[in-house]
Amino acid sequence: MSNQQQEKETLPASGGESLQPAGQRVFDAILKAIYEQRIRPGTKLGEEALASFFSVGRGHIRRALLALSHQKVIELIPNRGAFVTKPTEADARDIFSARRQLEELVVERVIAKADPATVKALRAHLLQEATARDKGQRREAVRMAGEFHLTLTRLSGSKVLYGILESVLSQSSLIVSLYGGGLTSSCSVEEHQGIVDAIERGDAAGAKELMGHHLTHLESTLRLDDYDIDEPDLDYIFG
Repeated sequence: MSNQQQEKETLPASGGESLQPAGQRVFDAILKAIYEQRIRPGTKLGEEALASFFSVGRGHIRRALLALSHQKVIELIPNRGAFVTKPTEADARDIFSARRQLEELVVERVIAKADPATVKALRAHLLQEATARDKGQRREAVRMAGEFHLTLTRLSGSKVLYGILESVLSQSSLIVSLYGGGLTSSCSVEEHQGIVDAIERGDAAGAKELMGHHLTHLESTLRLDDYDIDEPDLDYIFG
């Protein structure tokens, strides 16, 4: 298949946009950088710089940024450009409040349909998460910690919950990046383990309580101060 034919194929992006492969690649790279806390809230993402870095046309960049704005992780400001969303203290409180309610519902749904394959998938994820932490692979550990929550939501079988929580989690990653001291993960593998243990026992009340405590602990690590924003280093962000 030629490159031109590949460019005409479309792939679904989160946020309701349909992107061609080049735009999807940009979308995925930016979202991954947000999940791994490599890109700071408030950072300006210039179309020209991104187009040059990814070797794609500016039209692909614009469509990727538009899709990300639907995820609430990019803010498009007329006559100024695209900026990574910079959540306020009130935003942070609201996001974590929403996460608690959503994720307690998620674990309830997972338990209602859990089988040995569900528990096996969760334990496999926990192993990857622990391995990344133990090897000092900070980016991977941060990414895997966030993906634990998406994996749970996927296993709930609810596309609606998955779509909502995907957006909430990406915003949560920005909050932790801004107020949590940079590239760290306050998500504890042991706390995730406790949630999975409760799911395996079929203990819905216990799993919901553990999830609530887990997210409250994560929120308690935030330092609700402000930070200066430097010029973005695209090699670091997307390298």
